[in-house]
Amino acid sequence: MVSQEQRRRQLAREKFLRQQQRRTAARHKARTRNAVIASVLGVVVIGGVTLYTTGALKSDKKDDKAKASADVSPSASAPSKMPDPCAKPAAGSVKKLSWKKEPAMSIDTSAKYTMKLATTCGDIDVSLKASAAPHTVNSFDYLAGKGFFDHTKCHRLTTNGIYVLQCGDPTGTGTGGPGYTIPDENLKDTSLKGNVYPAGTVAMANTGQKHTGGSQFFLVYQNSQLPPNYTPFGTISESGMTVLKKIAAAGENTGAGDGAPNATVVINKATVTKS
Repeated sequence: MVSQEQRRRQLAREKFLRQQQRRTAARHKARTRNAVIASVLGVVVIGGVTLYTTGALKSDKKDDKAKASADVSPSASAPSKMPDPCAKPAAGSVKKLSWKKEPAMSIDTSAKYTMKLATTCGDIDVSLKASAAPHTVNSFDYLAGKGFFDHTKCHRLTTNGIYVLQCGDPTGTGTGGPGYTIPDENLKDTSLKGNVYPAGTVAMANTGQKHTGGSQFFLVYQNSQLPPNYTPFGTISESGMTVLKKIAAAGENTGAGDGAPNATVVINKATVTKS
């Protein structure tokens, strides 16, 4: 027969165990969220084809959404969605293009190049760093000339920890690329101070491993703490920053700081011009 004192102690032990389990689960969720945010710029290379994900996120994208949902208590209200500040995409569809090798060098590294992203939210003009990142700029010149970026969605927006809009995936899912990779470049750019990518930077996404960039890139709308592992190859114009901040202000669709932008961000056409 269990005495009242023994029963009291048993109940206390069970309560303590439940508290420990809840604390452990909470710590695990926090670590998961932080890992997802920190790895947003990742890509995975499989079988010679560049598959862009976020860290090891090819198979985790749905899991991340589920975890974000699980973190919201039943009594919490869903995040309010801002009005879409962007227009409808232009008529047309994404081209299904892929190459086995990086394109041959054809740009003049002593010349100035600019890239215009004509998006549904407004034009984003980028001054490209041809001399500092020749392989990257040459690749963008080639891909833009082939219409690779036309009608593609900017599939990811982060609003917590790092502040970037990620684009350049023809599938719009975070799993697409051009089929080839390009080398890292310009990682000692003078603009990268204290492991911060300043607002206005355009840089390449990669796996975190060397020389794994392809076509996905990110646009920084607010200073972001990142290791200097992502090729910085352009600077956004003042008017382009206005467009980018408008997109960021509309938020992302999970409410957790990492998801698809609420704004309908589609690159109607990308062009690279030599001047």
